[in-house]
Amino acid sequence: MMDFYGRVDVSLERMNICVVDGDGKVGREAKRDTDPDAIELFLVKWGIHLRRVGPEAFSYSAWLFTALVEKGLSMICIETRHAKAALNAILNKTHGANGIAQIMRTGWFRAVLVKSESAQTLRALLVGRKTTLGKLLGMENIIRGLLRPFGLKVGEISVGRFDARVRDLLAGKKELEAIVAPLLDARNAMRLQLAKLHRMVLTAARSDSAVRRMMTVPSVGALVPLTFRATVANPARFKKSNNVSGHFGLTPRRYQSGQNDPIGSISKCSDELTRTMLGEAAIAILTRIPKNLKLRL
Repeated sequence: MMDFYGRVDVSLERMNICVVDGDGKVGREAKRDTDPDAIELFLVKWGIHLRRVGPEAFSYSAWLFTALVEKGLSMICIETRHAKAALNAILNKTHGANGIAQIMRTGWFRAVLVKSESAQTLRALLVGRKTTLGKLLGMENIIRGLLRPFGLKVGEISVGRFDARVRDLLAGKKELEAIVAPLLDARNAMRLQLAKLHRMVLTAARSDSAVRRMMTVPSVGALVPLTFRATVANPARFKKSNNVSGHFGLTPRRYQSGQNDPIGSISKCSDELTRTMLGEAAIAILTRIPKNLKLRL
């Protein structure tokens, strides 16, 4: 039986499906709703042997990948940048579902790890906490900005005393107080939700032995190890520990051509959240090192 190779070009509402045979000839093409059952109906019930089916990395990729694997399809999630480079290398520059189906046939792709649901859930928790914290700080900055034209300065104040400080400044200014008071109430509501998310983060840290080991490093709390854990997901996928830094975009760029081999700044590819967390942890650790030891380093 001839092998066939499929490609699923996914978007939020619709997806393009293309299947080619071992010689690169298009067998079937169709547009379907973004739903695993629709893909199964189109591919599996056609009665062919699908050797590989590949969607690109996308926000829906983990959901589609898991659902289609459970349906018995041989799924490989491919890296978007490598797929683009491979498409540009094809002489006729065939794009879309047809072009990437040819990539699945030739093997010109790099497989992407599809993380487990637990890793995705932990990632959602960390992103949700960070987003809520950012909105909370943004609300405080808005309130500060509204008070400045009236000569009211909040100044450096602790998080817990911010509300009382602003209300003291608004005393006797009823019209301005009517405007700012709802913003203070919204800020207080966000503080409560941030506290709930932070408690969930601490609970997740306590339940993971690897995270607890990483927290034994001075100045390292729960956030950095949890973010590292959620991003790495499966440590076995890295052949060497040095590969982890490249995965986080912490290795220098290389522009090798002939005898020239300049080294640039770090690539900053892949996960920005983890890279930021690791940088903050490094700064926190360095601030605890005695000055005389820093000089020796």
